[in-house]
Amino acid sequence: MVIAGGGPTGLMLAGELALARVDVAIVERRANQDIEGARAGGLHSRTIEVLDQRGIAERFLSQGKVMQVAGFAMNYLDISDFPTRRNHGLALRQDRIEQILADWVEELGVPIYREREVTGFAQDEGGVDVALSDGRSVRAMFLVGCDGGRSVIRKKAGIDFPGWEASTSYLIAECEMSGEPAFGMRRDERGIHGLAKLEEGNRVRVVSSERQVRQGVAPTLEDLREALVGLYGTDYGVHNVTWLSRFTDATRQAASYRERRVLLAGDAAHVHSPAGGQGLNMGILDAVNLGWKLAQVVKGTSPESLLDTYQAERHPVAARVLRATMAQAALNRGDERTQALRETVAELLKMDEPRKRYGAMMSGLDIGYDLGTGHALLGRRMPDLEVVTESGPRWVFTLLHEGRGVLLNLGEPGGLDMAPWGDRVRRVEARYAGVWELPVLGAVAAPTAVLIRPDGHVAWVGEGTVEGLREALTTWFGPPSQG
Repeated sequence: MVIAGGGPTGLMLAGELALARVDVAIVERRANQDIEGARAGGLHSRTIEVLDQRGIAERFLSQGKVMQVAGFAMNYLDISDFPTRRNHGLALRQDRIEQILADWVEELGVPIYREREVTGFAQDEGGVDVALSDGRSVRAMFLVGCDGGRSVIRKKAGIDFPGWEASTSYLIAECEMSGEPAFGMRRDERGIHGLAKLEEGNRVRVVSSERQVRQGVAPTLEDLREALVGLYGTDYGVHNVTWLSRFTDATRQAASYRERRVLLAGDAAHVHSPAGGQGLNMGILDAVNLGWKLAQVVKGTSPESLLDTYQAERHPVAARVLRATMAQAALNRGDERTQALRETVAELLKMDEPRKRYGAMMSGLDIGYDLGTGHALLGRRMPDLEVVTESGPRWVFTLLHEGRGVLLNLGEPGGLDMAPWGDRVRRVEARYAGVWELPVLGAVAAPTAVLIRPDGHVAWVGEGTVEGLREALTTWFGPPSQG
């Protein structure tokens, strides 16, 4: 397996594959995980949960600041009353997030080929020949493009990237200023802009809307000065700019996440406004959905058709996020009509039901895959309950640390026959007498057993019978072993 791109998505995917004992390597253009300036600034609740599922959440929590980070169009959404142990977000810079993930995949023995890139590939029925910028070629069963919004992999695979052009552009910079900046966030007819004092010395972070939409062109110091003068009447003597970048609200999604043996994840599959802090988090969830499926196909335990469920499950999730980011970009404009709309939305989001619905959406806690009809748990994230096992009390997420499926039997001990899948799915006998509760939906009927996929989503629910269990095991973990 070759992963193009060693950002958060590529690193998480590599970790998932390594846990499944699949030979995987990352090709990364950077010499290390250093990032100029600020990119993403934190993790949402569901992302922290999936890191909990792999036993590494504390690595991030120990270096960040636990806080409420979910929001919609600058309306903060308090999720502290949600039924999850992680009813919060985490403020943590992307460079730290990447370094923690890089340390984890290094522990798992994943090689990272640095200071080189994938320049092309040719695929056939048996695999992919991947050409690298150093002149070498690598043979792999699959190639996954985690190489960002301008993905070379997506373009060379011929995958369409439809969507909406940018309606606004922003400059973001870290610099010093001779004058006394007017710190704080403001809004005008073009959008939001602001100046913030950084912890490091006298440095200032600038987020500045531009009078004209510009994209695909590297910003200059003169662009920054022009934008500041247009917004504040002065450039504050801006100098010593150590980072300057441009972002827009261009919104696009890959028409397909797979072209035979080439797949896409993260920004290579979807780009959008940074409103709501969704990009990095979506990429990590893409990786967790895809990794175990790829591993089973590579090992030959599941047919390639299992990979079709990656598109079926993750494409609608990203499409919804794209709509939400476009709505926020529109609400953040500053004309009087939009101001009236924004005040109306803010009033609605103060009400309990809208707050819960949008809080669950923006934190990733309401994601549910269409796995059929039946129990409310089906297709949704398994709650991290504290169950009593033969080894004592255990949180459910600790049962997923190995990246394997889990059949959690809460009924009559030994009543579920899954021996033909015993090498792929772990059976755990347990008891739980508490309430089963999901964000937004509230309390749900207690099941007698649940089949939990490696990504933490429920694939089958026992309601006093074993009907459908063998079918679910076969669908998600391959045909039963013979003998």
